[in-house]
Amino acid sequence: IAARTKEYSDRFANPFVAASLGYIDDVIMPRETRKRIIRALGTLKNKKLENPWKKHDNIPL
Repeated sequence: IAARTKEYSDRFANPFVAASLGYIDDVIMPRETRKRIIRALGTLKNKKLENPWKKHDNIPL
């Protein structure tokens, strides 16, 4: 049972396997988490939300 548990752990409980298969975009190491969050929030700091102009209203009939 221990050998099967280790095989399962190596095969499925590894984020690098999921990343190599394309299930997740990236694996962030714990020491880089703060930097990545600050960079992501910094790119959104000056973002302006613009809704497109609507030509026609959707009136109930």
